Amino acid sequence: MATIKRSNSTVTVTGTERSAQYRSQQVLFDDGTIIAHESRGGELTSVWAGDLGEEYIEIVHLGDGADGGELIMTIPGQDTVLLGSLYVSQLPGEVPETWPPAIDLAIGLMTADTVVLTDEGRVDREEIEAFHQRLLGVLHG
Repeated sequence: MATIKRSNSTVTVTGTERSAQYRSQQVLFDDGTIIAHESRGGELTSVWAGDLGEEYIEIVHLGDGADGGELIMTIPGQDTVLLGSLYVSQLPGEVPETWPPAIDLAIGLMTADTVVLTDEGRVDREEIEAFHQRLLGVLHG
């Protein structure tokens, strides 16, 4: 079982063979490998999957949020989803059209018990669902 530690907007996931530092727009592995979306100069277009030893992880780009190029990391064996800055408590005045669908897809990765970590801390699935509705409200008035 990997350990997961959050410090500000960085989440470090340490497995038996390697570790990864997750930030909303890039994941840095201890061997120097960097995963970033192509819009941020990386090579990822949609999904990367691998392991940290005994722990399987996925890194996905489901759509742009406020800044663009946001990544989600899932740790299925621990029912954990890292949303980074794809979730914000204070909505901006404008919402990119891809943001609500990205959150909708992220909700599909969660159960009622999923641990959801964002740049602002831990939130539950219910809050992510409410956030999705707020995004739709800003986008569609």
